[in-house]
Amino acid sequence: MAAKEFKCKVCGYIHKGSAAPEKCPVCQAPASEFEMIKKGFDTNGNVYTMVYATVVVVIVAFLLAFISGALKSRQDDNVILDKKKQILSSLNVNVKECADPAAKYAECVKADIVVNASGDVIAENGGFDINVANENSKPLEERQLPLYICEIDGARKYVVPMRGAGLWGPIWGYIALDDDKSTVFGVYFSHESETPGLGAEITQPKFQNQFRNQEDPKHIFRDGKFTSIEVVKPGQTAEDADYVDGISGGTMTSQGVNAMLKQGIGQYVEYFNKEK
Repeated sequence: MAAKEFKCKVCGYIHKGSAAPEKCPVCQAPASEFEMIKKGFDTNGNVYTMVYATVVVVIVAFLLAFISGALKSRQDDNVILDKKKQILSSLNVNVKECADPAAKYAECVKADIVVNASGDVIAENGGFDINVANENSKPLEERQLPLYICEIDGARKYVVPMRGAGLWGPIWGYIALDDDKSTVFGVYFSHESETPGLGAEITQPKFQNQFRNQEDPKHIFRDGKFTSIEVVKPGQTAEDADYVDGISGGTMTSQGVNAMLKQGIGQYVEYFNKEK
């Protein structure tokens, strides 16, 4: 059993033993002038501070990990629902007024097939789960390309997912084509970090409505040749392709959308040619 320590309140002498001495050997103070020293952490010391901080960090990390794990399923569901809303938006469905977007998606999207750049169908479903950004990092001949076959008011539509680079980060979108696989029915564009009021305007109806203008329909083919749709500076034109005006002050983002359309849709040209 460890010895106890007693301190003389008169002179400060420290005595070790099971009890205080009858008299202090230094100042002769009686046993009543001794107090037992209580051992424990020095709350003003570095050791106590480090131990306390470590415990707090461990507890907070555990709580964050627990909360993240508990919410992961809901977060994943939200990501899936948001993707479905984006696809529906490209089909000109007003998701803000849609009571049940998931049900509307199931109603409109009949298949999410997977094709390759040679135009072959390599899977009849599963396209929704493919990460387009990951596929874009592979050689073209190795890519798995998701394609959504949809139906709006009894008419077949094809929705192509796209991903590219804007001025400050990734941009992405979907373009819906009519059953002729050339006429644009609708589009949806979004971004990660483009400049508000400039490049970020690709998300706005003013820009996107140019693609879905029924009075001036846009086509990705001319005379059987893939031409994509050019995004040009306002006031300019494109001779060999249908075109839309880019964003004033958002030249780099507009160029990113232009490249994304060519590369994104271009991967499906062989499939569309085989289906015609």
